[in-house]
Amino acid sequence: MLTIQPATLADWPEIERIYREGIRTGHATFQTEDDIPTGEYWFNTRVPDQIFKGVMDGEMVAWTALSPVSSRPVYRGVCEVSVYVSPAAHGQGIGSIMMGHLVAASEAAGIWTLQSSIFPENESSIRIHEKHGFRILG
Repeated sequence: MLTIQPATLADWPEIERIYREGIRTGHATFQTEDDIPTGEYWFNTRVPDQIFKGVMDGEMVAWTALSPVSSRPVYRGVCEVSVYVSPAAHGQGIGSIMMGHLVAASEAAGIWTLQSSIFPENESSIRIHEKHGFRILG
């Protein structure tokens, strides 16, 4: 059973592991393994209290986070979504469960717009986002 908990800097090694797995797919991010930030920088550039980990059988299998899209106050309620699931846990609905939790947490925090940039090859991510009310623009 999946348990969702707030993630902390102490979780960075596992977050980084899953992030690197996503990078290796070639359709999760433009980031490369050579320029992954430090855990401190990564956490400082995310929305506090909007970083979650998914744990099964004592192991982190997924994480989600929100990043501000701008430092301008007018955009304080607009965030970029990140959802990463370890390949070993794909196909179990974990991405959708994590997304549902993140959407609910963001609404409770007063965040009014979520957006995401997704590679067209990442069809499962597109489906998860659509299931949770996202629309394709552009």
